[in-house]
Amino acid sequence: MAAKRTIILGVTGSIAAYKSADLASQLKKAGHDVFCVMTRDAGHFITAVTLQTLSQHPVTVDLFEEGEGDWRPSHLQLADTADLLVISPATANVIAKLAHGIADDALSTIALALRPEAKVLIAPAMNGKMWLHPATQANAKTLQARGVAFIGPDKGLLACGYEGIGRLWDVTKILDRIQQLLK
Repeated sequence: MAAKRTIILGVTGSIAAYKSADLASQLKKAGHDVFCVMTRDAGHFITAVTLQTLSQHPVTVDLFEEGEGDWRPSHLQLADTADLLVISPATANVIAKLAHGIADDALSTIALALRPEAKVLIAPAMNGKMWLHPATQANAKTLQARGVAFIGPDKGLLACGYEGIGRLWDVTKILDRIQQLLK
């Protein structure tokens, strides 16, 4: 990967959240400064301790956590310094929040407060019927029209037992897309 960048890794409540550990680890190994932000639902699938260990930074879960060594709240500190926000996995819920400007947790607030130069990459992971629902498709199109990049979802066997679209894209391909966006 290119020069060291500040990357926020947003993790949402999908079974694919366990793959965010590998993504955080790979980004860190590539020399990036990685800050993880979890939704409360993500905590059902992966722990903050895992992401903190791999990123070597505290994990933001609560919108009202105090920032370290700065008067600004931690979510604003992150939004002001990020070069890239990657949401992997991204649920239909977070995609809808971002499309409609809803900021009711740390991740969605950071996304709205990002500095204009920062890029956003969304890697969806959900049941195929949820991904193909007209509301989710409209929300994805709205975000793409605003310059948000998407990777996936992929096709295959889903954790829910269905076969089809909805799988999180392969982590190595997400890393390749991140490299492209950071050039």
